[in-house]
Amino acid sequence: MTREFILVVDDERDIGALVQEILEDEGFEVVVAESADAAREARRARKPDLILLDIWMPDTDGITLLKEWSENSGPDTPVVMMSGHGSVETAVEATRLGAYDFIEKPLSTAKLLLTVRRALETAQLRQENIGLMRDTQAVSEPAGHSILMQNLRDQAKRIAKHDTPILIIGESGVGKEVLARFIHEHSPRKTGPFVRVPMAGLTNANSAAELFGLEDGERVHYGSLEEANGGTLFLEDVVDMDSTIQPRLLSAIQHQSFLRVGGVEPIRINVRIIAATSRDIVKAVKSGQLRDDLYYHLNVVPIEVPSLRNHREDIPELVEYYVDVFANKENLPYRRFSVGALNRLRNYSWPGNIRELKNLVQRLLILGSGGDVEADEIDAAVSNAISPQRGGELEGLDLPLKAARERFERAYLERQLRIAGGNVSQVAARAGLERTHLYRKLKSLGIDPKAVATEQE
Repeated sequence: MTREFILVVDDERDIGALVQEILEDEGFEVVVAESADAAREARRARKPDLILLDIWMPDTDGITLLKEWSENSGPDTPVVMMSGHGSVETAVEATRLGAYDFIEKPLSTAKLLLTVRRALETAQLRQENIGLMRDTQAVSEPAGHSILMQNLRDQAKRIAKHDTPILIIGESGVGKEVLARFIHEHSPRKTGPFVRVPMAGLTNANSAAELFGLEDGERVHYGSLEEANGGTLFLEDVVDMDSTIQPRLLSAIQHQSFLRVGGVEPIRINVRIIAATSRDIVKAVKSGQLRDDLYYHLNVVPIEVPSLRNHREDIPELVEYYVDVFANKENLPYRRFSVGALNRLRNYSWPGNIRELKNLVQRLLILGSGGDVEADEIDAAVSNAISPQRGGELEGLDLPLKAARERFERAYLERQLRIAGGNVSQVAARAGLERTHLYRKLKSLGIDPKAVATEQE
């Protein structure tokens, strides 16, 4: 795997050489730049994992350079400022511009190494948080004790040891990203980044810049390939990839190098590609939607995630997991699912797979009145779970959790008010809520019971 790359910017050659020697002895890869122009060029040539930046330099001072980088591409790399003439005002300004820390000269080796390691750890945690922000309730591994899921985990662990491209196939909602992260965590690249790119969410205009980065004058935007350097790049919905970038991606995979959009110098990388799709990828290749040569490079090791209906015996374990997650992390009431309720869940077809199960559990905890979840409540929840406008998926899945929850609660309570003719007491009884709690909920959602009843009339 690639070593962590540190850029040292200091016009004093002796100090730069000393810092380089110390850091290289610790296993880091180090480049020293003795001027602002040299620093710009080094940062353009390769994305650093950390920058050590001297404040006082003859051509452009470090604060000005930090401000330039912050404005042009954002805080994509942690920066530690160095100075022998620092002041409180300077430190505050550096922090405001995004600097991670401030260390004084003469440098203490122990202080330097401690700050470097903490800055790198913080940057790694930030990337992990960004990757997990989309779904904070994602399981850490393909869950279930069925033979099917045990075999899937064993297969994934074997594949993880070999640094080859992987193609994950499976229906929507089965947990393809979970499997990709599981493979990454069991590979020699586990200490490197895991970067997810949803190809279906990229437009023709931004897909190339998102993957390969962008150079525009002094501005440098690092693309997903560079962000994943030393780790894993997960291409979600790979069949939806724009046809114009497919040959560029193929070249990057083959040569482990590429050009940024607007760039002239090749960027070297060391990245493992994991691609995934819920579509018929063979059909996409035959129709020309996906290049056949790219398909063959991605399909070195194919692995299929089974649909939930093919391992129904794992449903009780998944239900228990999501009940615990929502109770502990979302402060929703804990409810036990009765044997009858679990049997109903086993007998359901689950067109939305594990994602649908997770949403169903969440809805039952939000709207339930406490006590056990019984079979009749499952029947009612499942009958209302399918949205014909979304082809079987729940509405609001693209919204943040709070917004999606409010949308559902508003629709549910307005419907109940229409049925009850605006009678809040009847709605409270039907929903299993205390009337005072229901009034507070209606007020927070901006629902006027009388207005809803008038609409019904």
